[in-house]
Amino acid sequence: MRTTLFCIALLCGAMLAAMSVQEKRGEDLFLRRCSGCHALDLNKEGPRLRGVYGRKAAAVPDFVYSVALEKLDLRWDEASLDRWLSNPDAMAPDTDMGFWLVDREDRKAVISYLKSLGK
Repeated sequence: MRTTLFCIALLCGAMLAAMSVQEKRGEDLFLRRCSGCHALDLNKEGPRLRGVYGRKAAAVPDFVYSVALEKLDLRWDEASLDRWLSNPDAMAPDTDMGFWLVDREDRKAVISYLKSLGK
């Protein structure tokens, strides 16, 4: 019984460590690839992104969004953020965001980082 509990605790610790590595990688990618247009707590060319996970699209009240993005009726979650980051124009044609992350693992890491930030 002790051995089983120890193994479970060890596995949980390894999973948490892996999540932390992915979030750290996402933070690094965010700083290198996204921070030219986005900040966490300030609007820049793009809206502030702290709390984006779970937020309704085009919902930062003091940011002017493209008409295409305002028409989206969704909340940002893993699936919608993944689609958005892979090709914004496919989700909202004529959106102002002209950047995407081609690599799926890069998108996963950035989404994990954004999700970890909370509100």
